[in-house]
Amino acid sequence: MTQRKGEKTTISIQEHMAIDVCPGPIQPIKQISDYFPRYPRGLPPTAPPALSRAGSLRGTTTSQKSEDPAAEPKRDEDDLDQAFGATAFVANKKEEEPDVEGYDSDDSTTLGTLDFSLLYDQENNALHCTINKAKGLKPMDHNGLSDPYVKLHLLPGASKANKLRTKTLRNTLNPVWSETLTYYGITDEDMVRKTLRISVCDEDKFRHNEFIGETRIPLKKLKPNQTKNFSNCLEKQLPIDKTDDKSLEERGRIMISLKYSSQKCGLVVGIIRCAHLAAMDANGFSDPYVKTYLKPDENKKSKHKTAVKKKTLNPEFNEEFFYEIKYADLSKKTLEVTVWDYDIGKSNDFIGGVSLGINANGERLKHWFDCLKNKDKKIERWHTLTNELPGSGYND
Repeated sequence: MTQRKGEKTTISIQEHMAIDVCPGPIQPIKQISDYFPRYPRGLPPTAPPALSRAGSLRGTTTSQKSEDPAAEPKRDEDDLDQAFGATAFVANKKEEEPDVEGYDSDDSTTLGTLDFSLLYDQENNALHCTINKAKGLKPMDHNGLSDPYVKLHLLPGASKANKLRTKTLRNTLNPVWSETLTYYGITDEDMVRKTLRISVCDEDKFRHNEFIGETRIPLKKLKPNQTKNFSNCLEKQLPIDKTDDKSLEERGRIMISLKYSSQKCGLVVGIIRCAHLAAMDANGFSDPYVKTYLKPDENKKSKHKTAVKKKTLNPEFNEEFFYEIKYADLSKKTLEVTVWDYDIGKSNDFIGGVSLGINANGERLKHWFDCLKNKDKKIERWHTLTNELPGSGYND
């Protein structure tokens, strides 16, 4: 292409791109921010001593002409790098440290928050859990909403035996339940060693329900008969510690009353009620009844049985059984209580059991001693059912 005299040289965009991608060593392109670093907060923007020294060096080099004309811009770049290198390093190191006060975790905020309150009624051995509301839940459905509900579990323990849940609210990320769920049979020992797990889930009609988030509260943080309010950020699902000893698996609670009658010369055993029994039937319920034995039972006559309560996990029996026995012989006896699920046409399912006596421990031993020390006084206690009972067969 010929160019007339006095006419400016024009370069097409194709020629410009060809120049940029021509083969040869690629030099890193410095950005303007490299020469003007951001000073961290609290650090005054004072120029380091290397800057003045670089300026003097630049002045001397400009007076002396170099034989290599390409060395001049390179020397300027080196001087600037030397001047601002230390300051830029401090700035980058400062930016890497998170601000603890202003730190906001995405994991805890994107799942939402849950407002609830807990009350331990020590006199009635009940734990009242009021689920108030949730805010900013994570969307789980295609419409950008969720169908949330809340599940409660007491850990450690079998989830089927102590699972409670709220109703489901449709198409909302800010549900308001205002619903109270109650655990019965909670003892002071439970308040020391148990943890309440509160999970928020999304209900789906045509597939498995989806987990949104959870929070856990050690019950030892609660004071008896005092309501404590919580507003917790939901967390990702945490692993549950499962004990290798399956005999410690909890299968529900039972309230038993004991009284030694001096007038009748015998032990009166009351089966009052059960709570949070394990579901043994396909419909999610059980048909429970209770059997009692006073062992050793040489004559095989100590067996008593309650009526069957249909389709419930929280049956009320209110039945009493009498064992004629001398007061002095009670210290040699063990009361075994078992709960069963009644089935028609096949063998009944064992739900759980508990034994009270001189060889027991914890609340079971204390209940037996209190009965021996307080004649003619009815003493009621809640006890935990386990899936094993020494000395008792599982065949009804």
